[in-house]
Formats: sequence, C-alpha cells, structure tokens
Amino acid sequence: MATSAVAPQAGVGLKERFFRYFQHEITALQQQMDRLNSTAYSGGERNYAVDHCLAGIERLSHEVKDASSYVPAYDQRTYADAIKALSEKLQSIRNSFDPPKRFQFKAARKNSSAISLSDAAELAQQSKLRVPGYNTDSSNANSSFAPTPLENPSPTQEKSEQEVTVNINLQVARGGVNGIAGVPESSFSNASSVTISNHSSNHIILPTSASHATSSGMVSNLRRCVVDLSQPTTDGNPFAGLTLKNIKDSLIICGQVNGSIHITSVENSVIVTACRQFRMHTSKKVDVYLHCSSRPIIEDCELIRFAPLPDTYLTPEVSQFQNQWDQIDDFRWLQTESNPHFNLLSATNRIEESVWRDIVPGGHSVSLNDILKAVAIIN
Repeated sequence: MATSAVAPQAGVGLKERFFRYFQHEITALQQQMDRLNSTAYSGGERNYAVDHCLAGIERLSHEVKDASSYVPAYDQRTYADAIKALSEKLQSIRNSFDPPKRFQFKAARKNSSAISLSDAAELAQQSKLRVPGYNTDSSNANSSFAPTPLENPSPTQEKSEQEVTVNINLQVARGGVNGIAGVPESSFSNASSVTISNHSSNHIILPTSASHATSSGMVSNLRRCVVDLSQPTTDGNPFAGLTLKNIKDSLIICGQVNGSIHITSVENSVIVTACRQFRMHTSKKVDVYLHCSSRPIIEDCELIRFAPLPDTYLTPEVSQFQNQWDQIDDFRWLQTESNPHFNLLSATNRIEESVWRDIVPGGHSVSLNDILKAVAIIN
C-alpha cells in the first residue's frame, strides 16, 4: 500500500516541475524575441539571435515530447499549442525585418499578440497544473534590475555596435599591460550590445563606459582567458540577457543580468553572475558562483559545482532578491536518488573573498596565470 501511495505523488511532482520549467522557458524565449528589434543587423548578430530563438523553441518542443511519460495528453496539447504560437510570433518578427517596411510593420503589429505568457499560463491552469507560490508574470516593472527601453538602432548605431567587437579584437591583439585589454571607451558611445569572441590567453575588462551597451551580450570561443563584464552593470545597467558559448579554461565574471543567462559548451571554467534566470547545458567541470532569483536549470552537464555569489560582487540591488543558488533543477535527472551531475561547494572549498578582491582584478604585479591559478582553473 505504501508503494502505491508514493507513485502518484511522484508523478504529480514531476508534472509540477515540468510546468514550472515550461513557464521559465517560455518567458525567456519571449524576452529574447522582444529584443530582436533592438539587435543590430550588422555583424550577423541579428541572425544569430534569431537562430538562438529557433533553437530554443525546437529544444522546448523536444522536451515536451520527452515528458510524455508523466504529462497527460491534454497538457501535452496545451504545451504544443503554446510552442506553435511562439513559432508563429517569431516568424512574424522575422517577416518585419524585410521590405516593404510599411506592409511588414502592419503585419507585425497585427500578429504580435499571437500568444503571451499569461495566455500560456491560463491554458495550463485550466488543466489544473498549478504550482503554489509561482509567479507567472513576466513583467519587470517591480524589479530594480529593469533595463531602460531602447529604441531601434539607427544605421549609425549599428555601425558603432560592429565597431565595438572590432575594437575589442584589435586592443587584445595589441596586448596592453600584462595582457589586460583596455577597451577604448569611445567604442561604446552609441552601441547597444557587446560581443567578445575568438580570444586566447587574454584578460579583458569591460569599462564602465559600456553601461549603454548592455541590451545583450555574447561571450564565445575563448581559451585560457579572464573576462570581467561586471563594471558597467553595477550602476543600475544590467545586461538584459547574456550568452556564454564554447569557453574553456577561463574565468568569466558576468556581472548582473536582468533576464536569462544561457551557458553552452563551457569546460573547466569558473562563472560568476547575478541573474534572474540561469540555464546551462552541455557543460563540464564548471564552478558557478551564483545569485539567482529563480531555480537554476542544467541539462546534459557533468561535474558542475555551485556556490553563492561572493560578497565582492554583491550589490544592494542584488541582495534584495532571494538567492536560489542551491535549488537546482536537472531535467536530465528525474530520479529521486542524489544527482551525480552537480553538487554544492562547501564553504571551505570556495574561493576566498581576498582572491576576488585583490587578485582577480589583476594589475601590474598580477599576471593572467596568477589569476587562473588563484581560482583553481590551472595548476
């Protein structure tokens, strides 16, 4: 009798977890699509952002199918309808990018409300998938992290945004003091986002002048680097969203992220961030120092270790939100046994505050290797 009583309860738990996960993902996808109009076309950034949205929708569709063993058929149809509406909305946004402008603008306005998060939540609630205490409101109106709305970039702004990436590359190539790349502050005068890609053995620090370039960020294809994006985000200008991809043997200090941080294919690295939503997949041997106001999500990961955000990077704005750094969901591990894919770093195994404060910022007497050794990335 005891066994038969536990089985239904476990099924309900999985169903509720998937509902919470689905709400998290649909919110993140809609936020990404809402930012497409303010993403520069030059440099391929808009195409990459669209592909990222497409991949997210496809992945969510597959995950609904994978959950068929414990999600009722009616609820599966509800989720499928929501995903279909998201796909149609993305296609409408893509159509609005192409001429004729006037016609496509009207079409985009007409279809922009194809689905909202509240619509999806209402559909799910009708099937009685309620999670107590879960807030499905995707609005950032009450958040001190809320970014300032950005107008669509002009051709001049798009050009400046492209120059940000080029100037970063040139400055890193020139070296700088002790390998620290001092990015020219004038690069960010009209930029709305930052891309740092294809670097090896460099220490890159984003200056405070980049506070207007935090609508989105991309850090990718790095080896043996230290990247600090935190300075522009500490004065009330967090990144709206941030993507980390294809990174190895590196320390990435992300600063504050108002929306989602998406981490893909990171290995033997340390990530430091304060964010609203955390998603990591296909990564291995990564230490994450985290302040997250929702439950972090990992999938297809191994040897991930979590710890709370160091006090060095904790601001009053971040502190006012509950930190769920240790409430990890892994949708590739639904068993009740202990999850082998991640664990929590004990206080004695965490990097000391003095390292974050005195060594990680670098300087004339601190080399790149000194920093990587201090955070245990290299021996």
